[in-house]
Amino acid sequence: MTQLSVTNLLGIKHLNKDDIQLIFKTADHFKEVINRPIKKVPSLRDITIANLFFENSTRTKLSFELAEKRLSADIINFSAAQSSVKKGESLIDTVNNILSMKVDIIVMRHPNEGAGHFLSKHIKAKIVNAGDGAHEHPTQALLDSYSIREKLGSVKGKKIVIVGDILHSRVALSNIYALQLQGAEVKLCGPTTLMPKYITQLGVSYENSLRKALEWCDVANVLRVQHERMDIKYFPSIREYTQLFGINKELLNSLNKEIVIMHPGPINRGVELTSDVADSKQAIILNQVENGVAIRMAVIYLLAQQIKR
Repeated sequence: MTQLSVTNLLGIKHLNKDDIQLIFKTADHFKEVINRPIKKVPSLRDITIANLFFENSTRTKLSFELAEKRLSADIINFSAAQSSVKKGESLIDTVNNILSMKVDIIVMRHPNEGAGHFLSKHIKAKIVNAGDGAHEHPTQALLDSYSIREKLGSVKGKKIVIVGDILHSRVALSNIYALQLQGAEVKLCGPTTLMPKYITQLGVSYENSLRKALEWCDVANVLRVQHERMDIKYFPSIREYTQLFGINKELLNSLNKEIVIMHPGPINRGVELTSDVADSKQAIILNQVENGVAIRMAVIYLLAQQIKR
């Protein structure tokens, strides 16, 4: 397979196993490129990409920008905070104005679920979903799986526990889809108040004991508590959350095996992870950041191959 089966990357739900393998194979090539002294390739010299971020983002935005620059694309950056969206302009009007500048690919983060899907029905440019509300964040799930594959040799047959705020997380849903597609077993752990009601219908199990979950897994992907998305109190206090679901070195050392620790960032140090865990050799958090650039280069490159000139 040399081409993606999809014309946009809206969510992992729309990908098949071959798509993921193709993205990983392409990312392997680009990972080698970004570790060279000259880190640029002229692959997308004639492609213009617009980064539309309607929500704050540091890591994802920087990662996409760097990926685009490494591929030699022309870039337009758009921030909703300084735009006509504040004056009441619609999403379609905003995007059409940007498209009139002859943009080929749009990378978009939006607070509303399904924004990318909605846009794909109205415009011709390729769309990469960089996170839509609490729905999906496909490139994060791809880089997470890619990092597991790099560390453990493969994703198939591995036991992955996702710990924390599942309810407000777009990372969790994309990861569940991606991991299951590759043959991994997924368990969720966290306060019951932060579990979506029908989540077990996706074929994942739930464990309310962090120790049991960590004893079971090969990899723990730890999510932060997303206070900015909460309009009510989901647990009594941060202190209690940390006591029940925070991972510290003492807990890790007491397990009968060494597990891999992941985190999509930003980390609330001392809440979901203590610093000695986040900075330990078991954590592959910085590998995830590096792999994020290679994965995003791969996704953009593969979508650009479908653009007819």
